[in-house]
Amino acid sequence: MSKQGHKDRLSAVDASFLAQERQASHMHVGALVIFEGPPPSREDFVDHIESRLGLVPRYRQKLAFPRFEMGRPFWVDDPQFNIDYHVRHTALPGPGSLDQLRGLVGRIFSQRLDRSKPLWELWLIQGLESGKFALISKTHHALVDGVSGVDLSTVLFDLGPVPQEIEGAGDQWTPAPEPSDAELVAKGVKGLLRRPAELAGQAVGALSHPGRTVDEVREAAEAVGEIVWAGLNPAPDVPLNQTIGQHRRLWWVQSELDELKAIKNSLGGTVNDVVLAVVAGALGRWLRERGVRTEGLELRALVPVSIRTEDDHGSLGNRIAAMRGPLPVYAEDPVERLRIVRTGMEGLKESKQALGAEVIAGLQDFAPPTLLAQASRVNFSTRLFNLIVTNVPGPQFALYLLGREMEEIVPVAFLPTDHALAIAIMSYNGKLDFGLLADYDALPDVEAVGHHLEASLAELLEAAQAAAKKPSRRTKARSKS
Repeated sequence: MSKQGHKDRLSAVDASFLAQERQASHMHVGALVIFEGPPPSREDFVDHIESRLGLVPRYRQKLAFPRFEMGRPFWVDDPQFNIDYHVRHTALPGPGSLDQLRGLVGRIFSQRLDRSKPLWELWLIQGLESGKFALISKTHHALVDGVSGVDLSTVLFDLGPVPQEIEGAGDQWTPAPEPSDAELVAKGVKGLLRRPAELAGQAVGALSHPGRTVDEVREAAEAVGEIVWAGLNPAPDVPLNQTIGQHRRLWWVQSELDELKAIKNSLGGTVNDVVLAVVAGALGRWLRERGVRTEGLELRALVPVSIRTEDDHGSLGNRIAAMRGPLPVYAEDPVERLRIVRTGMEGLKESKQALGAEVIAGLQDFAPPTLLAQASRVNFSTRLFNLIVTNVPGPQFALYLLGREMEEIVPVAFLPTDHALAIAIMSYNGKLDFGLLADYDALPDVEAVGHHLEASLAELLEAAQAAAKKPSRRTKARSKS
């Protein structure tokens, strides 16, 4: 985590998440985590967090914006950092039902984070009727993306019931002096001047490998061309895409990871293909229930793909590209639906969409902030997809917080402009949770989508089990002989 320094500049992708935020479109993500009870005291909980904050310096840093738009914002130490502001403590009134917990998560995710402070909150929730307790985490997407966010679990959680001492995690922290406006402007100008020099250096290096460079340039141009071509074909107009407000609802569905693995082992593809097929089946049912004709209708999911390398491990910030995955809601047969998804995703991986998105992000590193804001909206145009579907693999072993075992983790994504639903999926310790974040008014029946997810998974699992029992042609031939 040593890469998180004072006066680090936000990457182009991270800055774009700030540019995309609107009054009704919050760009924070997070999770609801449920633990076995009883809950720790607030004092013990805060002490535990403070003892680990040294591992994530970014959590004590805030945004600093250079005047005159001289470069992207910086992360700087917050001299007024107060952990009591970021760590919240509340309890559900009796009986402390799951419906009450869902309502609380929805209200918390309806509020934007204060940009004058470090961009995170952590809520300790007690009073659940089961005797358990929960955490609600909320972090701005500019600070951390879903894939790297899994690594942050090592900050708060332990691999066993006994909390471990982590060397250097609780060292005394002294904030660096807050930079002046003049310093930020100077650093912004320096960054703008450095980028052309870096590009020139790359050009000089290219002279020694002209053949390879020509191939790389051609491949990059083809990749950007595929992104542009995809942008000429907007996603279909369905009830999922309408004006939204700032209020949210949450629903979740838990399943067994082994069930999804059994489906992909029997019918082919990847776990992510199975997830998309399950989502497509659920949305098809939901649309038909609403009277929408689905014949020939294929929705598009924005599927974030990590392009993080080994060199990036341990650093915050986003290294992601986006592919537009197919959701064939017209296919009512579950096996056919999975085949269509699998074929479509294989085609996307063979195409250059992800590379194209990375090239565009690299070009944005050289863009002034005003142009960057416009470019981010073009590259992230909500007309190109119907909803976000993000699948994050989590740890397949138990984690603990102050001796209490984590039982379930529900991921929470964000709603872009004119998007009433986002689905985040995360696996943990043999389980897999679908977290459905919905606009409060545009999708009051989000629980219906959840029930359709359960039905869609069940029919696909049944089809996979039937296929696994069916003898192959070779087995039939042997039995005849």
